[in-house]
Amino acid sequence: MTIHHSVQSILRLLEASIAELTEEQFVQKIDTLSGATIGQHVRHILEMMVCLEEGYAYGTVNYEHRKRDIQMETQRETAIQTLHRILQNLHPQNKDLTLEAGFDELSDTPLLFQTNYYRELAYNLEHAIHHMALIKIGIRAVSTIVLPKGYGVASSTIRHREGS
Repeated sequence: MTIHHSVQSILRLLEASIAELTEEQFVQKIDTLSGATIGQHVRHILEMMVCLEEGYAYGTVNYEHRKRDIQMETQRETAIQTLHRILQNLHPQNKDLTLEAGFDELSDTPLLFQTNYYRELAYNLEHAIHHMALIKIGIRAVSTIVLPKGYGVASSTIRHREGS
């Protein structure tokens, strides 16, 4: 199994779940998510992946510069199209990258970290799973869709539970 296979599996799981939602459910504000919508969480996942995709081309990734595309969080079809594009553009080769991040809200000077594409892909995979756990809460609040048992659960947690 490769990191690409794992990312593809998670993104296809995400796609299948949002494809079952109505447009209204996708954009409904959910109290248990502090008023956030499923669409907002989906947008966040996808925009982080888009940042990595763009960073691969330039050699520098900065997740703070994501576009925050309202259409992606308010139109399921736009989110699904973006998801398909991400799946098509997963790079097979690892390469060194620089991660640019500002962890201090009082400073505009970013910190620079050496990283690589596979490491950032793994980060995005874990990040997506985390948000899918929140999306699962949202889906349960607005619909009766039955999600797979491991939806929004890290593979290490699934293995741990199965071994217990």
